[in-house]
Amino acid sequence: MSKPILLVIMDGVGFSKTGIGDAVTMANTPNLDHFLKTYPNCRLKAHGPAVGLPSDDDMGNSEVGHNALGCGQIYSQGAKLVNESISSGKIYQSEAWKEEVENVKSHDSTLHFLGLLSDGNVHSNISHLIAMIKEAKAEGVKKVRVHVLLDGRDVPATSALIYVDQLETVLKELNDASFDARIASGGGRMKITMDRYQANWKMVEDGWHTHVMGDGRMFETTTAAVETFRNEIAGIIDQDLPAFVIAENGQPVGKIVDGDSVILFNFRGDRAIEISMAFDMKDFDKFDRVVYPNVCYAGLLQYDGDLKLPARFLVNPPEIKNTLTELLVKANINEFAISETQKYGHVTYFWNGNKSGKFSEELETYMEIPSDNVSFDQRPWMKCAEITDEVIKAMESDKYQFIRLNYPNGDMVGHTGDLDATICSMEALDLCLERLWKVAKAKGYTMLVTADHGNADEMLEKNKKGELQVRTAHSLNPVPFIIVDDEIKVEMKEGNFGLANVAPTVAKLFGLEAPECWEEAVIK
Repeated sequence: MSKPILLVIMDGVGFSKTGIGDAVTMANTPNLDHFLKTYPNCRLKAHGPAVGLPSDDDMGNSEVGHNALGCGQIYSQGAKLVNESISSGKIYQSEAWKEEVENVKSHDSTLHFLGLLSDGNVHSNISHLIAMIKEAKAEGVKKVRVHVLLDGRDVPATSALIYVDQLETVLKELNDASFDARIASGGGRMKITMDRYQANWKMVEDGWHTHVMGDGRMFETTTAAVETFRNEIAGIIDQDLPAFVIAENGQPVGKIVDGDSVILFNFRGDRAIEISMAFDMKDFDKFDRVVYPNVCYAGLLQYDGDLKLPARFLVNPPEIKNTLTELLVKANINEFAISETQKYGHVTYFWNGNKSGKFSEELETYMEIPSDNVSFDQRPWMKCAEITDEVIKAMESDKYQFIRLNYPNGDMVGHTGDLDATICSMEALDLCLERLWKVAKAKGYTMLVTADHGNADEMLEKNKKGELQVRTAHSLNPVPFIIVDDEIKVEMKEGNFGLANVAPTVAKLFGLEAPECWEEAVIK
């Protein structure tokens, strides 16, 4: 092994192609600018087929990004896995699907679908929902209720009614004397149900009351709910819309009750785990469920393989093997991984190939800095200073040969749509890069700087009318990969590289032989 390595992942920081709302360039970032001008670097693809997604129209995300960064390979992911399973019909042959349908038919009960209603292809895709509803009718299911979480994050900020109209049109075409399908409840994805990393259980509790109990503000239609909230709350975007319940004659049209079946149609795991815990765990204690109906619950995928959560799932997740951590453990290299709560799972669980546990208790050290429970535009620096403090301690301890960290600023603040706050977040991050680099030089570390996908680089976009509007989704832009070191001289290869080329580069810098299944290193 040569020098120790510090890998810095700037979450949500890419290179803008349009220059519109580019908070990365607009921010004062002298250190990042200096690195890009002075040290060997290249641009990595962080979306589409480069991270296992169906096409170049599919934006990357932190989960698939960290899978690729941590395993050096490209696996079929999320949307692509489900697309393949639906196309082949394999999903409908799964034991979980058969159980869901048979349970409803035997109890003459309701099949519920819960999930994010958009085509963002990050957490879900409306096409998967529509395909399953059509199949349910074909197999004799009589009653379907859909609980919609509104996006505005992975798709345009106020696009909810596009997807509501699309779904309502399909349901209207399917409904007849033998089949009754309706939207039953909903709300913004950052208001109810889709919390992650147990940062805000109140979101999940509110979702439980909305979807399961039918407890909330009632409307005749989803469109009426969305339009009412937009009129009442100036400037609100879809992800922040309050919860609502669809009612008829003053009664909820779709409570979840004993004997029903429930399918969570999100394929991404991080924001699906907590609501799955509430449905799947009898001894659940994170909040008072008030009622706990006896239902047949399944996820589109299994969201946590180690926790076996949920027990039923329709599509098998990728089985990721030969990760970078496994290679480093075999080489007896001590590792330190850190982020704040919002991205802690990405440098641990997703980095290690969707594995919750460690490969070595002795050689791996994890540290989580608790995130603030506030909207990140209010504190755009987030916990970057605290993360930096701990990384500096780790370098100065002389214990670790490989340190990886994630700064969530560019992504989490970028998702708020606040351009000024995102610029501030990038400037805070840049100050941390300077602090890290001073200690890395003193302690003999090679510092690698990269990102998992773009976001802060594209905060505005033009709508069909040519008008600028807020953009809260990830971008399709490439991300940097910089090798910062004054002592070693490396030459970058020419090629079309992606995030999966980072692990082999780390291995090459360490002088380790990478597995044959990995992509190539970006250095000669």
